[in-house]
Amino acid sequence: MIMFDSWSRLNPGVRSRSINAENPTGAPGQAARAASPLGPGRKGSAFRPLPAGDTLTLAEIDGPGVIRHIWITVPDRTPGGPFVLRDLVLRGYWDGSDLPSVEVPLGDFFCNGFGRCLVTSAPIVVAPTGGMNCYFPMPFRAGARLTLTSEHPADIASVYYQVDYTVGDRLGEDVGYFHARWHRSDADTGLGVDHVILDDVTGPGSYLGTYLALTALQRYWWGEGEVKFYVDDDTDHPTLCSTGLEDYAGGAWAFQDHLGTDPAPQVINFSAPYIGYPHYAGNDDSHASPFVTPMPPSHGLYRWHVPDPVYFDSRLRVTVQQIGAWDHGLFERQDDIASTAYWYQARPATSAPALPDAALRRPR
Repeated sequence: MIMFDSWSRLNPGVRSRSINAENPTGAPGQAARAASPLGPGRKGSAFRPLPAGDTLTLAEIDGPGVIRHIWITVPDRTPGGPFVLRDLVLRGYWDGSDLPSVEVPLGDFFCNGFGRCLVTSAPIVVAPTGGMNCYFPMPFRAGARLTLTSEHPADIASVYYQVDYTVGDRLGEDVGYFHARWHRSDADTGLGVDHVILDDVTGPGSYLGTYLALTALQRYWWGEGEVKFYVDDDTDHPTLCSTGLEDYAGGAWAFQDHLGTDPAPQVINFSAPYIGYPHYAGNDDSHASPFVTPMPPSHGLYRWHVPDPVYFDSRLRVTVQQIGAWDHGLFERQDDIASTAYWYQARPATSAPALPDAALRRPR
């Protein structure tokens, strides 16, 4: 379902193209034409503005082809509040569909649900400072359209971006369409209710990865829940599950540097090609203003199934339990969880749940 071409393979008839503000159509021989104070073709159009409430078309491409790399960044300091990366929505449409197959807040798509952090994984890289990169191949047969919509209260002065792609690709029937979807469960989901990462997906297809942005709203360890994959005919019980959330992300023992209480263990962040825990922000209110409510602890982690895809023929449902642990054992939790699911399926999206408004997407 996924197409990772060998670097040495020759592809007669396939051509490389690139879209950015210097060449918004990707047409041959049309890049670097705008003038700057240095003269024509001297970095004259590096970015595009995005007014509040508007949609910026990042790329519109005739197929067949494959989007192979997306790079994008927005200014670190944008007026209107700290949630700019949750207020911007990335959407991808394949083969003329009116429904987006990709619909995710910009930061969450790039494993940055709580703002900037560094990610050095295989398909997603966030480099200093805020350079967001995606290497998931995104094939299309008739056409592709990528957009960025702003629900931020203030104008975005500059969006820098580049979409690298090929055209003329020969796409077999076994090449699927890339999808990504965001979902959030806040503290009102109820005890014992699993967070739904992905549901209502029909196959055939392959599941490629998960990003989780979790705000811990209760004390003690938050990551004892199992990630469960209900494949095809599964009903009450899944075919695949993890043994815990940090285990799913490749870590162990609550991401601590040692087991014990003396000295107190420290949380260790890491970012690797297919697994990572790149974000942790604790609740240190020792110097907080009496007029400021401290933010609860937040955690960001990812798991890419690129070497070990979860294949399904007819349907797939993915969930994670909200379970914690302390000295007296396991307990049900109610945290604020936002997740992004990444997968391929045989057809572009035919249905999609409504994405919540920006105010309902912001972390606690």
